[in-house]
Amino acid sequence: MSAGLEAMSSEALARRIAAVALDKKAADLVVLDMRDVVSYTDFLVIATGNTERQTKAIQEGIHQELKHPDGGQKRVPGRVEGAAEARWILMDYLDVVVHVFTPAARDYYRLETLWGEVPELEVEQTA
Repeated sequence: MSAGLEAMSSEALARRIAAVALDKKAADLVVLDMRDVVSYTDFLVIATGNTERQTKAIQEGIHQELKHPDGGQKRVPGRVEGAAEARWILMDYLDVVVHVFTPAARDYYRLETLWGEVPELEVEQTA
């Protein structure tokens, strides 16, 4: 990565987080563009891990990639919640808030349905 993460736009940060989550085999990844909806964040990245172990691996992968980027400034979340139980992990990077769920937790909370017609950012889903 040539550009430093500190210079990364919120959209580029959301895309980077999504790519790392997909690399860790996250399923049903959605990136919601919240810029015209709320003032506290620009994007929500929502992903599913098949088990608590996988949700934790996705969270750790994102954390490590942004903490130790290739050629960029490190970024750490302002807070992380739910990592111990790993059923719903929230990572707050201010401009991007990441939610990693187990399938049961995602089905129960249905976070994306709370936002109705919020536009989704297209991200490349790998098979």
